Amino acid sequence: MTDGADIRVRSLRVEALYQTTHPEYLQYIYLVAPVSLMLLNPIGFALCEVQKWKNHENHEQHNKLCILGLVVLQVLKNPIVFMVVIGIIAHFVLHQTIPPFMAEFVDGLANSFGGAALFYLGLTMVGQLRKLTRSTVVTLILLTTAKLLLMPLICKDMVDLLDNNSTDAANQSSLSDFAFLYGVFPTAPSVAIYAVYYNAELQVVTSGMVISTFLSAPIMYLSAWLLTVRKMDPQLLMNSLQTVSFNMSIVSLFALVWTIAVMFLSKKYKRLPHMFTVNLFLAQLLTCIGMIQWNFVVKEGNFIGQILTFTLLCTSLYSTYMWPGLIALSVLLTKKHDDLKGSSGLLVIAGWGIPCIVTAALLCSGQKLPNTIDPLYFYGKEQIICTTLVVSFSILLGGSSLVCLSRGSWTRNVPSEEGNSVLNSTEDRVVEVEAENQNLIEPATPSGGVRECLGCDCSPLPPMPDMIISTNVTGSTNAVQCGNCCESTDCLLGKMEEFQQVGDKQVVRHVLLCLLLTVNLLANLSTCIWLLCNHAPGRLYLELLFFCAIVNYGQGFLSFALFGLDKHLILLPFKRFFTRWFRRKQKQQPDLPDDIRMTCTQFTKYHKQQCCCDIVKNQRCGRKTVMKCFLGCEFVDWLLQVGLAQDRGEAVLYGTQLQQGGVLQHIKDEFSFQDSPLYFYFIS
Repeated sequence: MTDGADIRVRSLRVEALYQTTHPEYLQYIYLVAPVSLMLLNPIGFALCEVQKWKNHENHEQHNKLCILGLVVLQVLKNPIVFMVVIGIIAHFVLHQTIPPFMAEFVDGLANSFGGAALFYLGLTMVGQLRKLTRSTVVTLILLTTAKLLLMPLICKDMVDLLDNNSTDAANQSSLSDFAFLYGVFPTAPSVAIYAVYYNAELQVVTSGMVISTFLSAPIMYLSAWLLTVRKMDPQLLMNSLQTVSFNMSIVSLFALVWTIAVMFLSKKYKRLPHMFTVNLFLAQLLTCIGMIQWNFVVKEGNFIGQILTFTLLCTSLYSTYMWPGLIALSVLLTKKHDDLKGSSGLLVIAGWGIPCIVTAALLCSGQKLPNTIDPLYFYGKEQIICTTLVVSFSILLGGSSLVCLSRGSWTRNVPSEEGNSVLNSTEDRVVEVEAENQNLIEPATPSGGVRECLGCDCSPLPPMPDMIISTNVTGSTNAVQCGNCCESTDCLLGKMEEFQQVGDKQVVRHVLLCLLLTVNLLANLSTCIWLLCNHAPGRLYLELLFFCAIVNYGQGFLSFALFGLDKHLILLPFKRFFTRWFRRKQKQQPDLPDDIRMTCTQFTKYHKQQCCCDIVKNQRCGRKTVMKCFLGCEFVDWLLQVGLAQDRGEAVLYGTQLQQGGVLQHIKDEFSFQDSPLYFYFIS
């Protein structure tokens, strides 16, 4: 989405860069603006209006023709569309000349719009970052990645395909570079205004705009610097590329060794879809080993060593290209069928077999290029074509699988459905264990009946602030303290949570991994198309080449970030250690911030009693003990129902403040408040 102020800013950037070499490129900015204002923006507004009508309670009572007419009317009433039409009419009425008294007034309005929009963007961002949840963070990452990486590549590839018959190779390369640079330009600030108007995930839009604006600055600077450099030494660039690949492989190797060790120690490699993820990690590990070995083989000039190392490197690299699509397919299949039976073996064979076949065909039919040290183009055009086919197949497979997941509304339903299904299954397993244990003990006497447990670990609870205690009207003072020391290994509720964590397929992490690796595949595909369609690739091709080297041999960082820090194996033990150390050092409860104290006081005084009546239930946590607790997702639903929160992100923030204020706590004091089926209880 663009506006007048944004067009002028972009024209100044283009003029500063191309005023001496290609001054005609400045006209393209003003040619693109009418297309965006008259075609793309109305389409976007129409889609927003349609979604607004779908969210309306009575949208089913109106027929589609009526809704279509109302959508068109709302789009025409939009200021951007309406004023563009008025401007076109005034252009012909005033004979292409604006009167002086109108020119100053219109220029003043146009110049003030950009600053006002940026001020409003900063104003609406206040407090929005704390409302981000897991799903919104994934959306934020995807939007930022699409804007900064996919948009420039799509613009460049479209110019390459549409201008492929050009006889002037230098002009075609320059136009391709200009399209890439145009795609990097940040989004117009007016998007935040319309996000507020249409209530379209304000926290995601505003945060994404600010992050993409800051990240686009170094990309634009680097791109502009490459375009202004007059001469570069090709051999020096290839050596620099080789050094970057070698250094990334060394650091990524340690991250992958750690991640694979965590997967085996946590025994996740036995489950689906983690089994295929481990294969991806092994392919990434072999790629790093092959790249490290390639750095020494190239310097020695050993032809047989180069062929053997190239076989290992090419096969493992193609395998890393294949696995994102196969993992996305496995996530789709495991969503419908828990046991893939023979399909898992076929996927493993495809993940390793196809790269081996492609590498063997390349070795048999390809011809090595002389004086080439880049393993990605060791066999020239034949290898580029093979890479294009493998990458395209993986993109189509992964993209179609993710689209099927999206059409099934997995982003909205899967977390709760999976949580409920796992919770139900774990309840059954815990009931079976409880039934077996009841046969081993004597029946309880009336005096030793079921008692109320105040805390599973029977540890001293953190003190609450005096102001909050004074307003707590729901504390159960007659409850009996748990007498048989319910440790975490004996607590049935804790076992249910452990079974739930063990059965978690981590769908969101796998989908995020596939999406981010798909960006890597698109970058490699764009590189291949760039070489196939351009006789002179241009200087921005070097930027894309270095980016591909970083993401190809630095995939271990992404794998480590998503799967290298296991919750039960690493995070929770460290959290227990630091919690005990902090409690030992801290003698008294620190002063709480005013907003947390006010939230806790308001809840305990006006809402806690009703909340206990609505969602707090007696759950059996031991052989003779019960506990008054509730699920985190149920508390989020209750906050939304009573109006204490506007969305789920704000509800999670509300629950976090109550936990920080000592109003509620996890049953084992291991988790912060989450919108998930974890058990929490109110501290009396």
